[in-house]
Amino acid sequence: MPLEEDELYQQRILDHYEEPFHRGSCPHATHVHEDDNPMCGDVVRMELAVGPDGTIRDAYFNGEGCCISQASASMLVEKMRGRRVDDVKRFTAEDMLALFGARLTPNRQKCCLLPWRVLQSAIYSPVDGNGNARPDAPK
Repeated sequence: MPLEEDELYQQRILDHYEEPFHRGSCPHATHVHEDDNPMCGDVVRMELAVGPDGTIRDAYFNGEGCCISQASASMLVEKMRGRRVDDVKRFTAEDMLALFGARLTPNRQKCCLLPWRVLQSAIYSPVDGNGNARPDAPK
């Protein structure tokens, strides 16, 4: 990767880390999931408002961790907001790494893929109006 392109990726990553897109709580979440990377301690929580038509009407993330995990969560929420759940299902780990852009070592790829894993689980984790897992949610 040319140095100029690498610098652009670094700046984009820092922008998402320092001023993340939709970091916080989703006011009317219908789907929620949280997970961590036990190797490094990164934690990501995704909260989605999914409409009856399967459109992700709103998406927020929260968490703690390295620049890579938090920036990739911001990038992913920005990309998936307004998309359909079927789009999320088709979005692969390779797609996530491409969205992030910068080359990563295998250990750092785990940091980047944590938000992707959480989002993939969140679409199968409906909650009731109080944020509690619904009894009909898959285990």
